[in-house]
Amino acid sequence: MQELSRKRAVCAMPIAGSYRSIDFTLSNMANSHIQKVAVFTQYNARSLNEHLSSSKWWDFGRKQGGLFVLTPTVTAENSNWYRGTADAIYQNLAFLKSSHEPYVVISSGDGVYKMDFGRVLEYHIEKKADITVVCKDMGEDTDVERFGTVSMDEDGRIREYEEKPLRAKSSTISCGIYLLRRRQLIELIEKCAEDDRYDFVRDILIRYKDIRRIYGYKMRDYWRNIASVEDYYDANMDFLKPEVRNYFFKQHPDIYSKVDDLAPAKYNVGVSVRNSLISSGCIVNGTVENSVIFKKSYIGNNCVIKNSIILNDVYIGDNTYIENCIVESRGTLRANSRYVGEEGRIRVVVERNERYMV
Repeated sequence: MQELSRKRAVCAMPIAGSYRSIDFTLSNMANSHIQKVAVFTQYNARSLNEHLSSSKWWDFGRKQGGLFVLTPTVTAENSNWYRGTADAIYQNLAFLKSSHEPYVVISSGDGVYKMDFGRVLEYHIEKKADITVVCKDMGEDTDVERFGTVSMDEDGRIREYEEKPLRAKSSTISCGIYLLRRRQLIELIEKCAEDDRYDFVRDILIRYKDIRRIYGYKMRDYWRNIASVEDYYDANMDFLKPEVRNYFFKQHPDIYSKVDDLAPAKYNVGVSVRNSLISSGCIVNGTVENSVIFKKSYIGNNCVIKNSIILNDVYIGDNTYIENCIVESRGTLRANSRYVGEEGRIRVVVERNERYMV
């Protein structure tokens, strides 16, 4: 994610004007009637912790269950940061052991999708699986080597699992969503710790694929991972398509997020806005085309913004031209500036916020 991940964890990246990436996973869990959720945070977690400061937005403000934010903790036995996904679970194994739910859903926080985990559970029980991996068939133009690729037999059992292969043998990828029994997860994680292993994919899924019954559940609806600048840009641009907006925001179930009390966007005289998302708290004076403008941004007179993403609280001075760019949040772009992503590349613009400099 280059400069975009210097301020925040990837799962706290703003999406579609008013949301964060983690909102989609938390909303899916809430809509699937999961009542107890733990979020493992580590890298650059301040922005994410602020976003998760109240669990009521996702209906996790409960007497039983709720939303738990778990960070690496120094104990008498361990003082390491999370060394991998399996190690993160191992360091919080007391949370799993004190729970009473029979099944566990493990999901990454950087996916944009809708899913009913209840259907995955039904599939898991029907197949008598030990582990179920949510998968998706990708198009021919997708660089699947960036993901974990899987090969399944006719019954849906995963026979081959390659993590970021040099040359993919399959166009079916893992979406980073797993379901298994809680007690079995505890057993597998404890075995990993005994063998000094830390990664859930390499040290559990790949290692046990011929021993455990690992099945793939195919997702057929929209899914996108935002692990790179290009993916992040494309995910936001997808929300300019009516069918994607209708799918996420007008079809049940809903996507929830922390709500800011901001005034509606203000369009001053003479502005031109086409096929764009303009968020609350924005003031627009120029021309905006095919762009996503996040909260509390100011666009000066005679500005032109095309095919770009402007993150939260950006001040854009008069007569500025922006095309094929992602402008980092809380930046001040001086008047008469020009920022263009050349040769089809997305340019990340990071400027200091001089409005608040002493």
